[in-house]
Amino acid sequence: MTAITAALAQKLTDIRYEMLPPEAVDMARRLILDGIAVAVAGASWADGPRILAEHLQSLGGTPDCQAIGFGFKANPVQATYLNGTSMHVLDYEPMWSPANHAISTTLPAVMALCETLRETNGREALTALIKGIEVQGWLRVASGQLAPKDLTYHPPGITGPFSSAAAAAHMLGSDSTQLRHAFGLAASRTGSLLANIGSMTKATHCGLGGSLGLDAALLAARGFTANPNIFEATNGFAAIVFDETFDCDALLSAGPPWRIVDPGPAIKMFPNQFATHYGVTAGLTVHPDIPSSEAIQTVTLVTPSMAYIDRPKPETGLAGKFSWQYTLAAALLDGRVGIDSFTDDRRFQADMETLLDKITIEMDDTIPGTLEDMHVELDVTLQNGEVLHTRCDGPKGLWGSPPIEDEDHLVKVRDCLSRALTDTVIEEVIEKCRKFDCLDADGIRALMAQTAKK
Repeated sequence: MTAITAALAQKLTDIRYEMLPPEAVDMARRLILDGIAVAVAGASWADGPRILAEHLQSLGGTPDCQAIGFGFKANPVQATYLNGTSMHVLDYEPMWSPANHAISTTLPAVMALCETLRETNGREALTALIKGIEVQGWLRVASGQLAPKDLTYHPPGITGPFSSAAAAAHMLGSDSTQLRHAFGLAASRTGSLLANIGSMTKATHCGLGGSLGLDAALLAARGFTANPNIFEATNGFAAIVFDETFDCDALLSAGPPWRIVDPGPAIKMFPNQFATHYGVTAGLTVHPDIPSSEAIQTVTLVTPSMAYIDRPKPETGLAGKFSWQYTLAAALLDGRVGIDSFTDDRRFQADMETLLDKITIEMDDTIPGTLEDMHVELDVTLQNGEVLHTRCDGPKGLWGSPPIEDEDHLVKVRDCLSRALTDTVIEEVIEKCRKFDCLDADGIRALMAQTAKK
């Protein structure tokens, strides 16, 4: 366990745009579009980002960077905090293997620096984003906590400060020594409690994690120091956060192959916790065969052991995103699960209350707990005695299956952007993201200005 931090920092510093395969560049463009779209929707839909925006605006500061969806500017660190929170609040940005949220913790920091650094461009921003994504993947593999039930913390609060620090260091032109100090700073800013899943606070794990990593890189670029060997140090990150389970050597498994390509992201087509996509997919499969909500007698869903999403009666629509029962009920009742499935109004409608009382979750410890290996089985018993049965081995776009087609992805993107933008602006945003690495700094600032309109 010697020189791990130094080797990691040097490996990251050496990565340049020219080293990236076309598949990585193409995926990064797609992820930028997805991240911006869900941030626009999150800012317009949820109370949490609105309250945070009001709070940050009241604090004042240098107005350099756009607050997506809120029509004002903030300093880079605060803009990253807010935009990352908006980007995650719907739980709609892509999922990664092992489970993590690599876009909402990294992209906002990259975009904030694009707005403040006059000499940057889309190629450098895209490279920075990929570096952040790679670091998160390496960290999650090294943690050994591959299944959701193994987690000690909510991952983005642990990995986010490192990913945004790595991305920001690239944008700032930091050398490997400065990146080591940025990592040391970032390590002292990690943490996010799983108990806050289902509350407004969960989304801030991504926004705050990203902002703290950006701040760490900015400080390190000015000469601020930390322990430059933070991963392997006695009482350092690996020893304190993960104890003997942490595999420091896994941090050095840098691409190629690149994790942005293999295993790559799973583009989310439903705005809820990823494991619940299995139940949603199963529910949508049998929905056409259900005559009416009154025809349902009982519902049984067999799942892997994931107690934190066993929520028979979620307190709010937001909490419903993290409920086996609620997400399944929405699929069975409505035949679709979208952004408005998780309003408080939908949560407490009579048909939803009635169906939630009929749903039983059976957790089976023999079903693998990793997202890419799990499955669910659904039985819907109708009043006439008929049993509708299906098994879901994965939602569309799962790792190892065909990816989400571009046109299907654009349906999601346009729906998200339409929450705040006109049709003309939507198509301009899509076009800019599709050629993101061809944009100069002014082009990126123009893109952010379009997404920031209130």
